[in-house]
Amino acid sequence: MRLLLLLCLVNFLAACQGEKPAPQKAATLVFPNETHFANVQQLTREGENSAEAYYSFDDQRVIFQSTRAPFACDQIFTMNADGSNVKVVSTGKGKTTCAYFFADGEHILYASTHAGGDSCPPPPSFDRGYVWALYPSFDIYMAKADGSELRPLTNTPGYDAEATISPDGTRIVFTSLRDGDLDLYAMNIDGSNVQRLTNDLGYDGGAFYSPDGAQIVYRAYHPQTAEEIADYHELLKENLIRPSKVELLIMDADGSNKRQITNNGAANFAPFFHPSGKKIIFCSNVSDTSSQRRNFDLFLINLDGSELEQVTHYEAFDGFPMFNKEGTKLIFCSNRNGARPRQTNVFVADWVD
Repeated sequence: MRLLLLLCLVNFLAACQGEKPAPQKAATLVFPNETHFANVQQLTREGENSAEAYYSFDDQRVIFQSTRAPFACDQIFTMNADGSNVKVVSTGKGKTTCAYFFADGEHILYASTHAGGDSCPPPPSFDRGYVWALYPSFDIYMAKADGSELRPLTNTPGYDAEATISPDGTRIVFTSLRDGDLDLYAMNIDGSNVQRLTNDLGYDGGAFYSPDGAQIVYRAYHPQTAEEIADYHELLKENLIRPSKVELLIMDADGSNKRQITNNGAANFAPFFHPSGKKIIFCSNVSDTSSQRRNFDLFLINLDGSELEQVTHYEAFDGFPMFNKEGTKLIFCSNRNGARPRQTNVFVADWVD
């Protein structure tokens, strides 16, 4: 999520298309008890690669968001799966988030605020604690893989973002505030045939389809007490949400048969199906018992919420995991081996089941 001036774009593109970064030794990137990881490589080192690096359908390319010169907030980039040939593919205006490849490999999907202005939208104030901003100018766009031929898929008042695509390439699931609450919707890949999938009070988002496309896993915050409900409504009026308690849920792709996977009171997010379809990998601070709870790790869990297993054991942030189709590699984002405190980069590990 970040951006800036088109004036420097030509020079920036030339600089970005450098050589493949040298792999780091696995010993510097794998921590004790990370038994699922082998041959870990760091794919990015420049800027702040804030989150969400996802494979193309053929696993040959990666799309991710990053703040790096000359941009002041997140823009969307693509690179080869080995970290080479980094290219900016968003407009360089506004703030972007949540990018994904289409099944054809020739088009991409992402959310952007650029229609609301060329500048980065202001960050939220933390006077009321840690909150996320729900910029009303976020809409979902599709473009060719090089960023050309951009066109909107949503054009409704309020937040539209957090979009991913079904394994058969026909449907997009996304989060929207169009009906007054933060719910999940699905639409065809051309933006038609929009269907509302959730209707519980609260936030539903960060959704991904199962490998067979039959189910959707997502994160949710559904306030229960009068105090929680009042706080949720008050923040929503200011286009904010408090993400400190977010649980994982799963449902059928049509929105039916909803059931909760986690119930730990932590911040659980970024769920993604194991290729077997029998487990979910996700990010959570459930193991951090400190008052600030800033240590996020990756965990595996069965679809019924049983057999929780901690995957990463780094002392800061590990998140946004995605398996390749065969389940042999896991791409994720982490603060490990950062050039400065809390710098987030993209990593890939050979996965050991």
